[in-house]
Amino acid sequence: MKNEQYILAIDEGTTSVRAILFDQQGSIVGQAQRPIHQFFPQPGWVEQDPLEIWNGTETVISEVLFQTETPPYKVRAIGISNQRETTVVWNRKTGQPIHHAIVWQSKQTNEIAEHLQQAGYQTFIQQKTGLLIDSYFSATKLQWLLDQVPHAREQAEAGDLLFGTIDTWLLWKLTNGHVHATDVTNASRTMLYNIHTLDWDQELLELFQIPRTMLPTVHDSSHFYGYTQEFTLMGVQIPITGIAGDQQASLFGELALDPGQTKNTYGTGAFIMMNLGHEPQLSEHGLLTTIAYGLNGQVTYAFEGSVFTAGAAVEWLKDQVALVQDVTTTATQAEQAAATDQLYVVPAFSGLGAPYWDQNARGAILGLTQQTDDKQLIRATLESLAFQTRDVLQTMTHETGLPLKSLMVDGGVSKNEYLMQFQADILGTTITRAPLAETTALGVAYLAGLQVKYWPDVATLQALPRTTTSYQPQLAASMREWRYANWQQAVAATRLFAEEPHDGTTNSI
Repeated sequence: MKNEQYILAIDEGTTSVRAILFDQQGSIVGQAQRPIHQFFPQPGWVEQDPLEIWNGTETVISEVLFQTETPPYKVRAIGISNQRETTVVWNRKTGQPIHHAIVWQSKQTNEIAEHLQQAGYQTFIQQKTGLLIDSYFSATKLQWLLDQVPHAREQAEAGDLLFGTIDTWLLWKLTNGHVHATDVTNASRTMLYNIHTLDWDQELLELFQIPRTMLPTVHDSSHFYGYTQEFTLMGVQIPITGIAGDQQASLFGELALDPGQTKNTYGTGAFIMMNLGHEPQLSEHGLLTTIAYGLNGQVTYAFEGSVFTAGAAVEWLKDQVALVQDVTTTATQAEQAAATDQLYVVPAFSGLGAPYWDQNARGAILGLTQQTDDKQLIRATLESLAFQTRDVLQTMTHETGLPLKSLMVDGGVSKNEYLMQFQADILGTTITRAPLAETTALGVAYLAGLQVKYWPDVATLQALPRTTTSYQPQLAASMREWRYANWQQAVAATRLFAEEPHDGTTNSI
């Protein structure tokens, strides 16, 4: 339609940045993608170049408009979704970053996090932020930059430096430095934001020694942030009206907007998020409490639990043990496998996440017999993703008292038919797969579009046609519970490993 307008979603992930155009039906009109390089200065450290991220963003915006022959004036609004927690500090006068961005999975601030844990700050921080102390979040990264980059702290205290997660950095660049802001979802992942008062917490700022002048203004996820400036998009000023962290954007893209509605994004890891409604609840079993989105002046909260190894376990089958040449064939091979009811793969390659939080656990294969073959190992590996998901969901339903009526799924690994059916079987509930894998981009497009009335209200979004794929449980309840009890025994076996000796010695026979 020649006169139709579109919403442009910038989907800035850990390894690439994409620009996607959506029409009023929530369908993709076009997309462009560029990779983002990662730097590993030391083992466990992960960094990126903020200027490369910005240049890549400019490029994909231009590419998607060119490829679809869409003039910029047909873009009604822009939304930004982003890899969360990744930390950028730049000079407000020059616009130059003072250091590479420290990526969310980087471990270079472990020492700071461990010091806080040993000092007994866990409850203090969780009660304010809903988060567990970890180098994963932005606060330790920001403190590290101020302490390690020469003259950074004195410049920050003089008011010359700005902090932001990637959404804030891109917003600042798109508006030519006129807007320094973020949304409530990204703020809630910094470990500096009080999710009850909805403000930067002064006690936390003092604990981490962060000048308040560095911090962005916080708004709803659906909000008018500002306009693109003249030098971008051929001089057309387009409103930027939606921002959300990637997992929260995915929840909104799934339209999981009622308390108890839950989604799982199966990627390298699996990110499970349950809508809690308008009242936050703190977990006693290792779940994170986070802000799901801010809409119409009201905040919605969520529980989040992460499975460290999901798609990475499938890649392991190909890259490390060479059981498959193409991961897309794993569903077929699992279907062909002989029964594996007593074979379990626990892919605790880097420890166990929620609800166990055991960094000393190590991966294991249990139930091997002389007849065990490659197809059975493939099948058991896929099943491990479903078992780990149940671990988290069972914790969520126990803590909230909310029943799991269904699970909405997305992400690349959700295309695996065997896994999706087994997930339904082991949960005893319906699995609904989104029609689009790009639910993160769709979610932030929805948020941006709502603000400019491209879609008048949430009811309009819910009325849009969606061709979902559903999976119904087929396993008998007794078998489901027997299999899950065996899984729990297998997990217990992986937790028998002791910490490595600190004197550098090894045991030998």
